[in-house]
Amino acid sequence: MSDYIVRATAANTQIRAFAASTTELVEEARKRHQTSPVATAALGRLLTAGVMMGSMMKNDSDVLTLQVQCGGEIGGMTVTADSHGDVKGYVNNPDVMLPPKNGKLDVGGALGPGFLNVIKDMGLKEPYSGQTMLQTGEIAEDLTYYFATSEQVPSSVGLGVLMEKDNTVRCAGGFIVQVMPFVEDEVLDKLEANIQKIQSVTAMLDNGHTPEEMLNQVLEGLDVEITDTLPAKFNCNCSKDRIEKAIISIGKKEIQAMIDDDKPIEVKCHFCNTAYKFEVEELKKLLKKATR
Repeated sequence: MSDYIVRATAANTQIRAFAASTTELVEEARKRHQTSPVATAALGRLLTAGVMMGSMMKNDSDVLTLQVQCGGEIGGMTVTADSHGDVKGYVNNPDVMLPPKNGKLDVGGALGPGFLNVIKDMGLKEPYSGQTMLQTGEIAEDLTYYFATSEQVPSSVGLGVLMEKDNTVRCAGGFIVQVMPFVEDEVLDKLEANIQKIQSVTAMLDNGHTPEEMLNQVLEGLDVEITDTLPAKFNCNCSKDRIEKAIISIGKKEIQAMIDDDKPIEVKCHFCNTAYKFEVEELKKLLKKATR
């Protein structure tokens, strides 16, 4: 089953909800970046949150960036998503290894203290930017805190990545449930009671729950209405053309130094690790463009 996102409302639009299965896109990220298990779990959770938050945006050209700046060994992470279910991302230190904590991958330990930045570029002059301190570094709680403080939207966020023994991704996914300002007390009480009793996201996914079934558990008894589903995938829009522009932008002196080395260079895209090779002759052409 390919990855997808479900959008829903419940309790007569007093609640809006999103859920996603992201197993394939998290595995794709793991393969591209050769991430360690704890880095896969951390990046996988952020990718899952990013792809759902991207789908909340209205316009085709809107871009969401989730950035974690932190003091832990993972060194930080960046995820970018659009409104069509495309997402990409990377961790600064893909090799981070930590002993498990309470039998689970220690994502909070890998991140340590730090900040979560949420940047929404909606084609306006200034992108919207919100920053909150990491609460636990486990990502779901950090986003719950971000929504409450930066966007004043009480939310519940669940994210999970489960690994196989061979360190590939067994399953990944999550949900975001948000209550509207006009929510009735009994609806809120019911929702809170449901969230107390549901299994973890990883347990639900491992039991074969689809995004729809996850939402049915979280929103049990609240009349869930699925409004939309869209495919989710790891997708990077890098190209040789874009990398050329980046090389031109570093200036003549740097390009000349590369030419003087008389060796082809390889430039890798941060987000997807695709390598682009430039022969010395190509660099000479780029130097001319930079000179203009």
